[in-house]
Amino acid sequence: MTEVTASDAPAQPRSIVAGNAGYQPRYIKDRLAKVVVLIGGVGVIAALLLIFVYLLSEVAPLFAGAEFKARQPFPVPSDGSTSLYVAAEEQGEVGMRVGASGELDFFDLHSGQARNAVHLPIAELQIKQVVDVAPERALLAAGLSDGSVLMFQQEYKVTYPDDKRLITPNVLYPKGEKPLAFMDQAPMHLAVRESDDALLLVGSDPAGDISLKSFEVTTSLMGDSEVTESPLQKFTPPLKPDLLLLEPGMHWLYAIDKAAGKIAFYRLNGGEMPKLIDVSEAKAAIVDAHYLAGGISIVTAQTDGRISQWFPARRKGGDDDGKTYLAHVRDFTLKTGAKPTVIGSEPRRRGFAVGDEQGNVSLFYATSGRLIHEEKMLEAPVRALAFNPRAQLLMALGDDGKLVASDVHNEHPEISLGALWGKVWYESYDEPNFLWQSSSASADFEAKFSMAPLALGTLKGAFYAMIFAIPIAVLGAIFTANFMSPEMRQVVKPAVEVLAALPSVILGFLAGLWLAPFVESNLPGMFLALLLLPLSIPTFGYLWLHMPRAIRLRVPMGWEAALLMPVIGFVIWLCFVLAKPMEALLFAGNMQSWMDHTLGIGYDQRNALVVGIAMGVAVIPVIFSIAEDAIFSVPRHLSLGSLALGATPWQTLVGVVMPTASPGIFSAIMIGLGRAVGETMIVLMATGNTAVTNFSLFSGMRTLAANVAVEMPESEVGSTHFRLLFLSGLVLFLFTFFFNTVAEVVRTRLRRKYSSL
Repeated sequence: MTEVTASDAPAQPRSIVAGNAGYQPRYIKDRLAKVVVLIGGVGVIAALLLIFVYLLSEVAPLFAGAEFKARQPFPVPSDGSTSLYVAAEEQGEVGMRVGASGELDFFDLHSGQARNAVHLPIAELQIKQVVDVAPERALLAAGLSDGSVLMFQQEYKVTYPDDKRLITPNVLYPKGEKPLAFMDQAPMHLAVRESDDALLLVGSDPAGDISLKSFEVTTSLMGDSEVTESPLQKFTPPLKPDLLLLEPGMHWLYAIDKAAGKIAFYRLNGGEMPKLIDVSEAKAAIVDAHYLAGGISIVTAQTDGRISQWFPARRKGGDDDGKTYLAHVRDFTLKTGAKPTVIGSEPRRRGFAVGDEQGNVSLFYATSGRLIHEEKMLEAPVRALAFNPRAQLLMALGDDGKLVASDVHNEHPEISLGALWGKVWYESYDEPNFLWQSSSASADFEAKFSMAPLALGTLKGAFYAMIFAIPIAVLGAIFTANFMSPEMRQVVKPAVEVLAALPSVILGFLAGLWLAPFVESNLPGMFLALLLLPLSIPTFGYLWLHMPRAIRLRVPMGWEAALLMPVIGFVIWLCFVLAKPMEALLFAGNMQSWMDHTLGIGYDQRNALVVGIAMGVAVIPVIFSIAEDAIFSVPRHLSLGSLALGATPWQTLVGVVMPTASPGIFSAIMIGLGRAVGETMIVLMATGNTAVTNFSLFSGMRTLAANVAVEMPESEVGSTHFRLLFLSGLVLFLFTFFFNTVAEVVRTRLRRKYSSL
């Protein structure tokens, strides 16, 4: 056997050795590039997931329920008389109870220990009823057994001896310690309201009559005050009132017959006799009724376990069009199935609690129509419910004299899926609607958080922008890539791409300050231009093809677009020249007025038409550039093969080039749509930024992105408003994800379908 040594081995060519030596570094670089790309791709996906998780974490608390944390129950300190009223101060540390004998007992809400006791100056009289006059000022009125009324106010002084908070309760008498003369007998039910210079007393008697008496304070130029007492007015309602509710502004009065389940609704006209507006019937006997915060809505609890919300509205249509009536807005139902006994409302929000005969307390919110929480707080029927001013504490008093105070964590009760995406019947409106109004100058404002007009505005702006942009961008890309001369393409394509670098704030500025007024004053010309421009371009092409050959040959092939530019300029000029005579002839000189009166279409200066043009200009470069690259990148041999087989250039474009480039064209359109959906500054500056729910070309809009840009600086961190803006961002995120997913699916299918060409 022959042994082969290293010296006998054939020598490797020098080029192979050198090639192997150079292969190793290239292999390392290739692997390193793959790792870097992989890390970058995973990083992008991880970043998107982190953004999604962060948005979700900010939005999730909106849909969380309330949390109750009950304190130790204790018997209410009292002198043995019936408890008529309970309340808690703002910090939730001190409670107050009013007894029928006139004793006010202040006690610690943690231990039940007595803190102070004050006897009202009513001598031997008894208190029949205690009602709220001005809850925001803790002002109360007591109806006495002789028919008089005593006004008194809770006062809680806060001091910090030894750096510890000390709350000292007391009682004030803003109208003096002498009761105000009112009725000649104890009222069955009392309602009292006070404004800056007036006080109104309303009471019902056992005979079924209602008495009214007002006190007006007038101040002279010298600063002297004088109280004027009006004569007692009395009238008989069409029912037997045993519960009265008086609106804080003293314009509306509700007289309720509990047994019959009827509500008489009156308008108060100063010193005139109240005018009966409507008599409504509940579906069962009424147990209790209470005003909600803001003084517009009332809620009634009925024996069938139903809780109903009512407020004044105006009828629409028919013979009663425009007439005020008491609208039955919505119903809530106790899941416990027990009979409700009492209602207690939050002082600053439209939330309210309902107690029942089994000791359960149910927490509702009116605007969202939502049952937020149910809790068994007592072993006896609930007699009274009271929130502290911050609605962070709820007191429940039972028939057995025991009281339970619960700490309540209920941050976002006004939010529900129905309130966000469905029609809601808001106070002071005549019908359910989609509305976004997050703030107001009034503390009694009912927040309106419907996302529907914002989502619709986003789609509306994107829709009109794409209608304007897609034909221009795609057709322009087809002509530039397929028919334009290389020399002209080298000028046109970079020029359009430079337009993409124009800041959107500049486009928004021009659209809001120049384009919107121009369109408003030249509306017929705009419509003529939108109509005639698409017709003028093929018309010019047809005429050019029938021009003498000698003239056509003077223009180099692919430069026909240069001839089209003056034609487009002339058509636009002609449209605006003809606009005024046409407007005078057809629309009596004012097209906007004709649209409003004849078609019922209103016109806003900053509208979807302006946004469509301005945003379309911003989107056109994106779509054009990507679509043109896709069309230009179609392999040349496919086009030449089609032409060689006898197809015309147009047939080649439609049958070969467009199908092959369709994935890229579709991607360009979807990327442009994503840009339009997320656009902020153009929409912000070129529209009235009003959250409306119509698709009219002549009305404004508010988009999700613009809403976040406008309202985020003024929102309170952690508030419902703040988290809803994050929800807007999450919805935009999902919109983008949806459009990108659809684009990828369609693009993949198109590529698979036409890959064999």
